[in-house]
Amino acid sequence: MGFFDKFKSASDIAKEEINEVKWIQLERLEQLDEIAEISNAVPVLIFKHSTTCGISRMALRGFEKNYNYDKKEIEPYFLDLKQHRDISQAIAEKFNVRHESPQVLLIKNGAAVYNTSHSDIDASVLKQKI
Repeated sequence: MGFFDKFKSASDIAKEEINEVKWIQLERLEQLDEIAEISNAVPVLIFKHSTTCGISRMALRGFEKNYNYDKKEIEPYFLDLKQHRDISQAIAEKFNVRHESPQVLLIKNGAAVYNTSHSDIDASVLKQKI
C-alpha cells in the first residue's frame, strides 16, 4: 500500500459522512398550515436552501452529516428557495422570523421556537431545542 492509498477521495468522504435525511418537500403554501398542525404533536424542522449558493450547499452538507433523528422526534421539511420564493416569504410572515438563506426553523405548537442561519446551522443543536 502506497502513501496516498491511506487517504480517501473527497467523493468517498462525502458518501460516508452524509446521513440520509428523509426530507418532505415543501412545495405548496397550504403545507404551512399543515406544518403548524403537525407541530402540535411532533416538532417540525424547515430547512430553507438555495440550490445555487455554495454557502447554502455547505450548510446543508454539514447539517445532514450530523442529522441523527427519526420521525418520532422531528418531521424534516425541505424548501428549495429558488423554486418557491413565495413560500419562503410566507414562512417569514407566518412564523414571525426574518428571511435568511440558508436557514433552519424549528416549529413547535404552531410557532417558531428556534431559527438560525448560515454557519450556525448545526443538526446536533436541535437535541437541546426539541
